[in-house]
Amino acid sequence: MDALVEFKTEDGARIVVEGVDEGSGARMVSRGDGPVQAARTFESALDGVRAAAESALRVFRDGALRPDSVELEFGVKLSAEAGAVIAKGAAEGHLVVKLSWSPGPSRPDAQAAGPS
Repeated sequence: MDALVEFKTEDGARIVVEGVDEGSGARMVSRGDGPVQAARTFESALDGVRAAAESALRVFRDGALRPDSVELEFGVKLSAEAGAVIAKGAAEGHLVVKLSWSPGPSRPDAQAAGPS
């Protein structure tokens, strides 16, 4: 099981999550049996995910496709040191993009003219 990581929000609330096992290298250590204290606030840990979402939305909204709606799904893992990490899913990365278009409104002048 991965270690528990405690984040604090900017208003001081505590959020405890199951964190990413960071493998080799330096590790954060908890005092006693409690969760590891994250080095960043919860909000700052999510900054990278927000930036990734903003960039992805820009790509899909500003291109030639012009969808009516864009839905992004990121798998996110939280790390005491790295903050939020886009999780590796079944493929090499986890990002699901759904684009949708609504049927355009019918033109009133075309309906009034009827079949030719």
